[in-house]
Amino acid sequence: MEKNRILHARRIWLWLAAALAITLFTGCDDVKITNLTPSSLPANPSQIYTFSAKFDVKSRGYVEGSLQPQIVIDGRIHNLAPSPVGPNIYEFDYQIPGNRSEVTYYFLATFDVSFSGKSSLREAYSPVTSATLTSRQVLSMISNRGPVGARIGIVGQGFTDQDVVNLNGQPTRTVFESSNSLSFFVPAVPPARNYQVRVEGPNGAQVVGAFRVDPLGIDVFPSSLNLSEGQTQQVTFTLPQNAPSGGLLLDITTDAPDSVIMPEVVIPAGSNAVTVPVTGGLPGSGNLYLTGFGGGEVVIPISVR
Repeated sequence: MEKNRILHARRIWLWLAAALAITLFTGCDDVKITNLTPSSLPANPSQIYTFSAKFDVKSRGYVEGSLQPQIVIDGRIHNLAPSPVGPNIYEFDYQIPGNRSEVTYYFLATFDVSFSGKSSLREAYSPVTSATLTSRQVLSMISNRGPVGARIGIVGQGFTDQDVVNLNGQPTRTVFESSNSLSFFVPAVPPARNYQVRVEGPNGAQVVGAFRVDPLGIDVFPSSLNLSEGQTQQVTFTLPQNAPSGGLLLDITTDAPDSVIMPEVVIPAGSNAVTVPVTGGLPGSGNLYLTGFGGGEVVIPISVR
């Protein structure tokens, strides 16, 4: 019985010694490392990105001035430099090749502690983190409202000719102007509503913001067409005010495509009217539809004999 008590007491002392050793010598809580690097890094022509973190020393016995903050990127260790942003913040500029879309890294802190005149080296680590390089960054729309057919500009960086602008998931006619500029024509959607504008392409999807589609009246003359096969008649579309910057695209559809031959209809910017030729195709009858105008849709009956 006495022997068992001695063994039990020995186990308690060994456990306490181990706990004390963990408290004194592990680096888990010696330095608190707070990652200040954004998870998304906008691409830049220099391909140089700043990684930063805050290092708060909490260790007992810390030897003042011994902290060496570092970062490990692509398997290599780099020393961090003090940041002008604030105390205990360190940073490092790293150049990432242009063909990379992601980088993985972690922060490392080495420092000395001293107990009873004996010093030892400690280490602390941050979790392994990944940052995404975003080659596209949408800044804003030139306008946040307009009628169906209006051409709306979007400015930013990293656009490609494969990007498409959507309104509530509906693709629009998108024009690639440069890597810093896109524009889209407001599609034939019901007016007097707000729509979410989003850019989608090889670099992913990004929400731009909300766009208000305003109703707009329009006059069409003549209000109906009665043509012979091959006959051409001029049709005039008139707005109550001048078309906005970029012009106004009239998205006209028909349920008699074989009977109607007509060009794309765009009212030029600064003008309030445009006249286009409409030619009769194969005999038949149906309608031309102009959505988003008047009471929501303008219907123009057409007959080809």
